[in-house]
Amino acid sequence: MPVDYADKKPKPKRKSPQRRTTKPRSGAARGRGKPPANKPPLRVLALAVAIVALFVLGLVWLKKGQEPKGPDSPIIFTEQTQTQPSAQQAAPQATLDALPDAPQERWQYIQELENHTVEVAVPEREEARRRLMQCGSFRREGDAQELRARIAMAGYESQVRRTESSQHGVWFRVILGPFDGLRPAQTVNNQLRRNNIHGCQIWYWNLD
Repeated sequence: MPVDYADKKPKPKRKSPQRRTTKPRSGAARGRGKPPANKPPLRVLALAVAIVALFVLGLVWLKKGQEPKGPDSPIIFTEQTQTQPSAQQAAPQATLDALPDAPQERWQYIQELENHTVEVAVPEREEARRRLMQCGSFRREGDAQELRARIAMAGYESQVRRTESSQHGVWFRVILGPFDGLRPAQTVNNQLRRNNIHGCQIWYWNLD
């Protein structure tokens, strides 16, 4: 059977399957796929800073320790500039230089007072003055003689003195003394008290 090649159409060719090409993703996409880089922790940074600081302090300390101290340390001389006195400072000095000399004292009483000696009368010591002791004063002489006898029995000598005045009349006083001071009179007074003779009074001696 004859074949009509003219009417026969060629069969369409099948398209070969195209390969899918993957476009490169952006950086953000790439970053998502990779693990994040490990950052140094804060503790490590703080430790590093502390080590550096300690190292610097050690250098400073060593430098100070090497510097000489005491008498071996270097002496630094500084020049001192002499400042010229100002006009205000020079003015008082000029005023002092212009003052006249003080006049000499014409009076001589100052020298006389310096060479004058003053004699001060020192009173006699109270302890060294003579004393008397009066043990009684009576209107009647017989009472005075009786007290004198009692004092004689105690071992001491006394005297009866008659005194008369226009205001008080006549009195007979029993007196012991004179004593060379206050202490001997007090000693006799204590002995008379032991013999029941009381009321004796010690005064300055005024009967000469």
